[in-house]
Amino acid sequence: MIVKKENETTVIEVESATLTAANSKEFKAAIEPYLDTEMNIVINLSNVTFLDSSGLGIFLFCLKKLNQKGGDVKLCNVTKPVRVLFELVRLHQIIEVFNTEEEALASFTQK
Repeated sequence: MIVKKENETTVIEVESATLTAANSKEFKAAIEPYLDTEMNIVINLSNVTFLDSSGLGIFLFCLKKLNQKGGDVKLCNVTKPVRVLFELVRLHQIIEVFNTEEEALASFTQK
């Protein structure tokens, strides 16, 4: 994963094409330190073309951890196959999804 800081927000770009049971534990372990130290995180999913329930669970885990301390997580650049899954399980009603990284970052400053 690629991590960068934009103002007060941490942007995490998922490099893998999949987030499944096969690699979700590693991704969760890699992202967890940021959940402890950061308040606002944008996860860029531009490379992800497939995820399963394990992948979905990571986003809910992030949301719960950040919400507990007053922070938030937002997703951006979601590919079409992943967006279809989000809509199917209604994840987009729980976690905000933006078309671009810039829109996701701007949503934090509009609060």
